[in-house]
Amino acid sequence: MQAQRPIMQLQGVEKTFANGTKALRGVTLEIAPGRVHGLLGANGAGKSTLIKILSGAYGASKGEIIWRGESVRWDSPKAANQMGVATVHQHIPLVPTLSILENIFLDDKGLWRRSSTLRTRFDQLCQRMGYWLNPDSTVNDLSIGQRQMVAIFQALGTGAELIVLDEPTASLALDERDLVYSAVRQLSKVEGKAVLFVSHFLDEVMALTDEVTVLRDGVVVMSAQTNDLNEGLIAEAIVGKQVAALENRPRRQAPQRGSAEVPRLTLKNLASPGSLQPLSLEVAPGEVVGLAGLLGSGRSEVLHAIYRSDTYATGEVLLDGKPLGRSTGAAVAAGIGLVPEDRNRQGIIPDFEIWRNITLPALDEITAFGGVLSQKLERARGWSAIRALSIKASSPDILVTDLSGGNAQKVTIAHWFFSDVKLFLLDEPTAGIDIGAKADILQLVRHLADEGRSVLIVSSEFEELLAVCDRILVMRDGRCIAERFADETSEHELLLLAGGHGGGDSAPKVPHELNGGRA
Repeated sequence: MQAQRPIMQLQGVEKTFANGTKALRGVTLEIAPGRVHGLLGANGAGKSTLIKILSGAYGASKGEIIWRGESVRWDSPKAANQMGVATVHQHIPLVPTLSILENIFLDDKGLWRRSSTLRTRFDQLCQRMGYWLNPDSTVNDLSIGQRQMVAIFQALGTGAELIVLDEPTASLALDERDLVYSAVRQLSKVEGKAVLFVSHFLDEVMALTDEVTVLRDGVVVMSAQTNDLNEGLIAEAIVGKQVAALENRPRRQAPQRGSAEVPRLTLKNLASPGSLQPLSLEVAPGEVVGLAGLLGSGRSEVLHAIYRSDTYATGEVLLDGKPLGRSTGAAVAAGIGLVPEDRNRQGIIPDFEIWRNITLPALDEITAFGGVLSQKLERARGWSAIRALSIKASSPDILVTDLSGGNAQKVTIAHWFFSDVKLFLLDEPTAGIDIGAKADILQLVRHLADEGRSVLIVSSEFEELLAVCDRILVMRDGRCIAERFADETSEHELLLLAGGHGGGDSAPKVPHELNGGRA
């Protein structure tokens, strides 16, 4: 059977941003009808930039995009969509207060939107996909898996010939992933659509895709038929040799049962409905424990359950042997600091100066006579943070919005630096920042541990965890599936574990205490 001509081709595509960052460096890619093309790469590899170019959100700096045999240059997502390219983004952009029907046909104008014609089109979509929803249900009432299906229906409603699925299963439970898998097979094999499938889960990539392209540092490092690959080869291509600058720190021994040393952190059956299975854990003073896992694995949920920002979490949290109250205020007062993944929304106030951001958690410590805040003391702390964390800023009066991503992240960490924090919870502290700033932040993690502070760190960059951690817990589907000492594992093994490799006799043996005391 003769292969079909590609519906979409990228030839030598480059993307350089105004700040000089080169996100893509001559990417060539072909996507054919009736096939599922897997796009993989570590955080910062260039996947998101490539998707935005395909969908019309970004323009390419160099290179050519060929759609149906003709060179094109889209100036907006709407233009790309009108030509037949639909993107289902990782964070599903639906209107929660509208019905399923209204969301699917959101771009259709006119009073006829509520007509029987629209319901007929909806019924046809359901019939095509073999999946039925109540068109009058409000999106806000749907599960995440159902919302993902609505987003796919929305893409199909435009008549798209190329469907780009950006991490469509990242936040889904196993049964909900099956919905997406069925949809992908229906779209490609039955309807002949071209599908670009972006995922970190190696098992689903092997099961669903026909061919795979791997990006690393904006360059295509692998392009092959899936049948010619295995998970090990893909993992090796993703990993590369990116961050070998930091040598692994000497491992501190984990707390032993019966030891006289009181653990800094004790978790007893910590859980959260629908997102985190019971987890029991002890962390010693000065120990760095990594949480490895892919998007939707439950790694961030562990941090928020400890910090008490997850109000539905159950189980016990003890700090230095004392039970922790069930509020973020209690966590802060006890000595816990959280550096969240989304620093702009949760970690800092972008329109504040460096000094205002840094002193927010400890305002009671910078008051002058009469309880009035002392700007002199606040600025002094700002200067101290700039020096201690090597923040590239001429003064603490600089707005955080004027800093680079790496320096803004340092401010987020410095936010807690002058408080009496005993336990740091770091969620993707090096995401989206340059390699130099990454090294600075990883050195800072070591410094915190050397001072006797404990650290729980989440990172998609597993080699970073290997460089700074004593132990690493591997998370998947809301539960801890494995524990490894950092000096007894490898990035390759962690990637395979997190991506779903292994099962039966080859599955890792999870320590009894890590999953609520269950074998």
